Amino acid sequence: MEQLARTRTLKLANQPTKQEQLKSYICKMKGGNCPSYPTLNLKSHLLNAVGSFLGVGLIAILNTYYNIPLLVPSLGASAVLLYAACQVPMAQPRNVIGGHMVSALVGVIVYQLLGNQWWTIALAVSLAIFFMNITHTLHPPGGATAFVAVYTGQGFGYIFSPIGLGAFLLVMIAVLVNNCSSKRKYPEYWF
Repeated sequence: MEQLARTRTLKLANQPTKQEQLKSYICKMKGGNCPSYPTLNLKSHLLNAVGSFLGVGLIAILNTYYNIPLLVPSLGASAVLLYAACQVPMAQPRNVIGGHMVSALVGVIVYQLLGNQWWTIALAVSLAIFFMNITHTLHPPGGATAFVAVYTGQGFGYIFSPIGLGAFLLVMIAVLVNNCSSKRKYPEYWF
């Protein structure tokens, strides 16, 4: 019994005070040293630029000359991941296509049920993050896809075009361009 009381006393003594907890919380925000960047590989950076130009260019051409509405800002953000960081999980096809489509669906449903208010935009983005997480399709530009769906008052067609089709086209160009380099492999996985 005495041992149990002594153990409890030690546990209480080892717990940080509120002031120490606050200090620890604030110290986390300091960050660390600047990351060391890999050496500049001009060929790789040019491949990033070419891939982005071809992917976004294809979407712009289809929009401009064939009146297929595909220009959505969040697809431009996806291009950054697909062509400059194609190895990260959030740039894999499941995440790009799935993340955009989940987010578009959430944004459209929120808009259709609740309209365009400041809080419905916040709700759509928050729910998009939630549903992307539980479906393992987290893709940061998906938040913008949900935002745009509410802000511009989109209907269910928005999910497939411009979002689904646009994301699919970007992924297909990424598959073609990223594999031109012997140092890259894209995708790491499809599903």
